[in-house]
Amino acid sequence: MHIATKMSIPFTIGNLSKLSTLSISYNKLSGSIPFTIGNLSNVRELVFIGNELGGKIPIEMSMLTALESLQLADNDFIGHLPQNICIGGTFKKISAENNNFIGPIPVSLKNCSSLIRVRLQRNQLTGDITDAFGVLPNLDYIELSDNNFYGQLSPNWGKFRSLTSLKISNNNLSGVIPPELAGATKLQQLHLSSNHLTGNIPHDLCNLPLFDLSLDNNNLTGNVPKEIASMQKLQILKLGSNKLSGLIPKQLGNLLNLLNMSLSQNNFQGNIPSELGKLKFLTSLDLGGNSLRGTIPSMFGELKSLETLNLSHNNLSGNLSSFDDMTSLILGKPMLTQISYHLCQTSTNKEDQATSIQTPNIFAIWSFDGKMVFENIIEATEDFDDKHLIGVGGQGCVYKAVLPTGQVVAVKKLHSVPNGKMLNLKAFTCEIQALTEIRHRNIVKLYGFCSHSQFSFLVCEFLDNGSVEKTLKDDGQAMAFDWYKRVNVVKDVANALCYMHHECSPRIVHRDISSKNVLLDSEYVAHVSDFGTAKFLNPDSSNWTSFVGTFGYAAPELAYTMEVNEKCDVYSFGVLAWEILFGKHPGDVISSLLGSSPSTLVASTLDHMALMDKLDQRLPHPTKPIGKEVASIAKIAMACLTESPRSRPTMEQVANELEMSSSSLMD
Repeated sequence: MHIATKMSIPFTIGNLSKLSTLSISYNKLSGSIPFTIGNLSNVRELVFIGNELGGKIPIEMSMLTALESLQLADNDFIGHLPQNICIGGTFKKISAENNNFIGPIPVSLKNCSSLIRVRLQRNQLTGDITDAFGVLPNLDYIELSDNNFYGQLSPNWGKFRSLTSLKISNNNLSGVIPPELAGATKLQQLHLSSNHLTGNIPHDLCNLPLFDLSLDNNNLTGNVPKEIASMQKLQILKLGSNKLSGLIPKQLGNLLNLLNMSLSQNNFQGNIPSELGKLKFLTSLDLGGNSLRGTIPSMFGELKSLETLNLSHNNLSGNLSSFDDMTSLILGKPMLTQISYHLCQTSTNKEDQATSIQTPNIFAIWSFDGKMVFENIIEATEDFDDKHLIGVGGQGCVYKAVLPTGQVVAVKKLHSVPNGKMLNLKAFTCEIQALTEIRHRNIVKLYGFCSHSQFSFLVCEFLDNGSVEKTLKDDGQAMAFDWYKRVNVVKDVANALCYMHHECSPRIVHRDISSKNVLLDSEYVAHVSDFGTAKFLNPDSSNWTSFVGTFGYAAPELAYTMEVNEKCDVYSFGVLAWEILFGKHPGDVISSLLGSSPSTLVASTLDHMALMDKLDQRLPHPTKPIGKEVASIAKIAMACLTESPRSRPTMEQVANELEMSSSSLMD
């Protein structure tokens, strides 16, 4: 019997005295970093991301005076971070998130003027953060969330002239938000949620170019400043679970780029400003748990992008006639039955025209479009005439339909058998369940469904550019699908899978990630589709199933085991990423590539430009900076194709690595 042995970093690593870069990310290395690392006097970059390394960081690391970047993320390290990490005065980047580090922030970082990026989130770090950092002129990004820091926000943060992101959510900070913070004139993201902050929201913050302001779950008081309307780049505004009071400023209706606004669990009074109906890009609005009164503004019926609206636990009155075009309402349990009835009705009120799927314990929230009745779909598709057909799959045919409102939707009609029953009821209910419970920018939206004796179908958003498969097969479309768009599509899919695997409960495995199931809108934003084979993972039992998926994308272990986990999607993502780079399915190339050592192969292909020979020749060879991102995707895709599932990265690691790659090009 073969027993797999865990590999560690050899002590002889210290013999490589001329080494300037050591990168051993996403392997299955265990053990600790050997103390001989201190012999690498010329090393500038150490990258250990995504292994199973543990133990304490050797004190000898403080001898590395040339060190510029230390990447320790996604391991099992314990103990303190190296305290003298900036002793050489050239240190720029530290990434240590997702470990078990304790203790304070390294003292040498306080006055490390060369420092650019700091990522220490999701550890057990502690200490008074008030004066943990001096004024650092080059610091661009700092993430300290999900630790145990205490103290107050120093006014000195306002002197960080290069700072674009300040994230210290879910700690134990107290005191007020200093108005001096407005001096950080490049600040774009401010995350201070889940602390114990008090006082008002400073008016001066409204002068910052923020696109993400998250201050929810604190003890902030007073009114929301009207000046916030000047923050024209704002996309996310989270002020929920505080002690804010007064009226909701009508000026918030001027934030025309807003996507997500939460003012829930406060003490707001008065009417809901009708001006909020101007926020045409808004996808989520949460005003629940206040003391709002009056009626729901009729202008809310213009919020065509709105997916979630929470108005529960207020003192509102009136009817819901203005919401016919909205897709998801959360208005509190007393209203759910009434609203579901309104949205499920057909225009003829005949019970046999359209009925809901009766599957126990599937839906907590129902998603429909009030005007999308059965007859509208039949009329728009002319009884599902082939001239409206835009795609055929294993489970059904997809049609383009223009509703009487002018809205364009995609209708997926399930295949039927002669007795009138659906070919795969399980796939139908699974897809409804998945798309009802998940909401993400890169996952196709479900508008409604119908189970009917004649036709059963799903109605989803229509995406103009069709599938990645279709785009790559057409030379003209493929040439328009340039490297920037392709890189972004890979990131979009990674973000969608990261959300499904790590943010959904229960976790969701798609099981059929392929180029035919990734759809592109008019701006080439990717949307993962076709959840008929998706599986909700049960944490309390094994997840065995029969084989599903698309040959050429399925993970190799499915040939001998039917246990489903997230690493199946990771493998399929790797194939898809290569396909997007090559312009065609990588086919036999995968076998030949996997025949070599992944680390050796990646180094040789990148160093000797062999990769460029395999890239889609219909496009010009990518040049800097996009060329570096293409190379990074190739490297990550290779890690995803590792034969051993356990050795593949998680989609969270993949998404983070892609983000870091993109961020490094902007530094």
